[in-house]
Amino acid sequence: MSEGEDANPTDPAFSKPALRKALRVARRAHVEALNPRIRALVLMRPPATLGALVPADATIGLYVAAHGEAPALGYARHFHEAGHRIALPWFSSRDSAMVFRQWDSPHLDELLEPGPYGVPQPAAPAPALIPDVLFVPLVGFTADGGRLGQGGGHYDRWLAAHPGTTAIGLAWDCQLVETLPREPHDRPLAAVITPTRLYGPFESTTS
Repeated sequence: MSEGEDANPTDPAFSKPALRKALRVARRAHVEALNPRIRALVLMRPPATLGALVPADATIGLYVAAHGEAPALGYARHFHEAGHRIALPWFSSRDSAMVFRQWDSPHLDELLEPGPYGVPQPAAPAPALIPDVLFVPLVGFTADGGRLGQGGGHYDRWLAAHPGTTAIGLAWDCQLVETLPREPHDRPLAAVITPTRLYGPFESTTS
């Protein structure tokens, strides 16, 4: 489903699995079409207007981008250099709940090790942290802060257990859709950032 395309929630193609499949294809095509030099320069530092959502002493949760997700390494370096503690998702196994552990320096990849999903994560001895602000990956989003995740529910469950955390999406522009199917547990984002614009911040950051 492309930006601005009308969606009928009764259409089977509007189901979350169908949307994820279509949006992953579009995301992959978008990323593959980007000049590598341009791709390396996007999302290096957050918009200045986002400052109101990020307290000076906030612990910042981020992620290691995989499968065409919008890159987050630039933000990790930016916030680390600004004095924030950086936390990344950590799993003890595929069946475990997601927690966050400290990444002492985004300039040192050797502080990370392969996780059970094949994504680098902090080593087990790294301190556990609870992010005050969490930048989340996504498959699709709406202009009012709706988010379609990967389908595993890790972020949904973590955010439900930590309602005080501000959740902000990072995305490519091609991931914007007109509407998404929403369920009671779906929590809207406080804002969404793409390489070209900032959506939000929205008045309500919890649901």
